[in-house]
Amino acid sequence: MAGVLSANAIDDNTVNIVYSGNSATVTIANNISSYVTVSSGTSSHVIIVQDASFEGVDKTTDNEDGEIIYNLSGTSSDGEFYLEGSYKCTVELNGVSLTNPSGAAVNIQNGKRIAVSIKKDKTSTLTDGANENSNGALHIKGHTKFKGKGTLNVVGNSKHGIYSKEYIEIKNCNINVTATVKDGIHCKEYFFMESGNVSISGTGDDGIQVELDGNTSTGQMPSHEDEDSGNFYMTGGSLSIANYSGKAIKADGTINYNGGSQDFDKDDTKQYAGIQSVSATQRPLLNGIYDLQGRRLSAVPQHRCIYIIIENGVAKKIIRK
Repeated sequence: MAGVLSANAIDDNTVNIVYSGNSATVTIANNISSYVTVSSGTSSHVIIVQDASFEGVDKTTDNEDGEIIYNLSGTSSDGEFYLEGSYKCTVELNGVSLTNPSGAAVNIQNGKRIAVSIKKDKTSTLTDGANENSNGALHIKGHTKFKGKGTLNVVGNSKHGIYSKEYIEIKNCNINVTATVKDGIHCKEYFFMESGNVSISGTGDDGIQVELDGNTSTGQMPSHEDEDSGNFYMTGGSLSIANYSGKAIKADGTINYNGGSQDFDKDDTKQYAGIQSVSATQRPLLNGIYDLQGRRLSAVPQHRCIYIIIENGVAKKIIRK
């Protein structure tokens, strides 16, 4: 297919995507060519499916899982990167500039761990269009781990700037969310910032929002394995949040600062500390319906809101839409 090349000239396990205006060239390493299908031809709206049978090949010290690495570079004012799959992968932002007027600039429909590597000394920019079907200029279905020492600029014209349907972790990289219709960064399960620099401004709602993925919080878990707490964690780096319309940070769990610098009003945040399981002797007193401020309600609310039902000492978060 024109615009799709299979080559020995690139590293194993790598797919190179180079954007140029209204076209893109996709080059697939020979050792993974049977696992990668490109249906978009030379279009700048690149559509790739990573085969469901893929479980890693040719593992190395640098790529211990043998996953596929998608390297994005070049520029398009009418382009996107859309990926489906069922095994972890890495998306490298190598100085790419993508604007998609009709949806997310980068849309990863893969529920596994997705590493977003922002390449050192490179600046990448992602901008989406005003399309309500897009949850963010960068939309990721799976666990999202940002790494690298480059810079990523994001503009969200539809909803959020960066959206992850599961957790977000940030290490080393520089992320600037400069304008969004809703939240600057929106994720579920938990948010963890270890290092790097994140700047968020010009949001139509919250700077960062962290939701529970399920109805019941796990609370903080060792190494965050299988954690669904709605918690916000910051242990290092620099976080700046300004010019927002909602809260600087909103979390279904707790907001934890254990290091780093915070350049925003830490009192202008909202957290729900979570009602955890209690002893059997306490349960008769605590069973009931509560709002997020811990006030007991006489009945299930009829208006749109979030409330908590405690049954046998277990809290269940319910959203009435």
